[in-house]
Amino acid sequence: MAHRKSVSLLILFAVVAALPLIVRSPYFLHLMIMVGMNSVLAMAFVMLLRAGLISLGVAAFWGVGAYASALLVTRLGLSVWLALPASVAVTAIVAFLLGIILIRSGGFGFIMLSAIVGMVTVLVFGTFDVFGGHVGLLNLPPPEPVQVPFLGTIDFVSKGPYYYLMLCLLIVVVVVFSAFYAAWTGRGWRAIDLSPLLAKSLGIDIFRYRLLAFVVSSAAAGLMGWFYVSYFGSVIPDTFDMFKTFNIQIYAILGGLASAFLGPVIGTFIMTAIPEFLRIAKEIEPVYTGCLLIALVLFFPDGLMGLAFFRRSFKNRPSGSARIGERIKGSLKMGKEP
Repeated sequence: MAHRKSVSLLILFAVVAALPLIVRSPYFLHLMIMVGMNSVLAMAFVMLLRAGLISLGVAAFWGVGAYASALLVTRLGLSVWLALPASVAVTAIVAFLLGIILIRSGGFGFIMLSAIVGMVTVLVFGTFDVFGGHVGLLNLPPPEPVQVPFLGTIDFVSKGPYYYLMLCLLIVVVVVFSAFYAAWTGRGWRAIDLSPLLAKSLGIDIFRYRLLAFVVSSAAAGLMGWFYVSYFGSVIPDTFDMFKTFNIQIYAILGGLASAFLGPVIGTFIMTAIPEFLRIAKEIEPVYTGCLLIALVLFFPDGLMGLAFFRRSFKNRPSGSARIGERIKGSLKMGKEP
């Protein structure tokens, strides 16, 4: 089973990597780039949720990373590539300082404070001139050309290089998140998600574990902020408002919260690509989104990935005669009549 899964992942990766060679449409590649960026944001939300935190400020840290990258390049004269780790570090530091306050509030207090952070962040970006005001920062430079062995010089003048850059960043985030989930941090988050009181009684420092999840997920959002600025060449405050955070949550919930990676990708693809295809009739988009959310609540409470888990459990479920046989065997072992 594990071998089959590994082969499937390799085939999927090969198809995704070869996509720009098969599909030449810049519009389609743009959609795939947006799916990758939104998927990382949804993965960040899922990480917080697994630590028992419901955040309404994911988009705010996405904006922190974007504005940090823009200011580092325009004000300090850093190259776009040097702005990458710097903007991620700035986002992580801001998340650490705010997380000390937010996470201590706990529960509903964290939700409300994270929402306030999301609203205040957009207000700050749109008020002060250093951030460009409500107009934002425009005409930002793309990443400098890079020399890659066997491939030559890569110039970021078309959608193809950005597609592969987004794919590399997505892989990095998945690897880093997987390492955290597989380590003691993942076990601690799982225990906190099941029962914070029980986890605390076992000696788990809930505040420290949640703060770590908050910083790591925010850093991933900051990384996508750097990519956003590098890709679009501009940054506007309204891009990072509360509605974007709501969309990020929908991406994760639609795909299925049980899956930390594939669920967000599936949910993001459905919510990013299909509305884009419906842009010929903008009036249809709210109807589509509303109907999708109603269907999600009524028929897919565990998300689309929940269907796969249900199918697997139903397939492995013993037949009626087998269940009767197991019941008879259990009764005989207990010395009772079936």
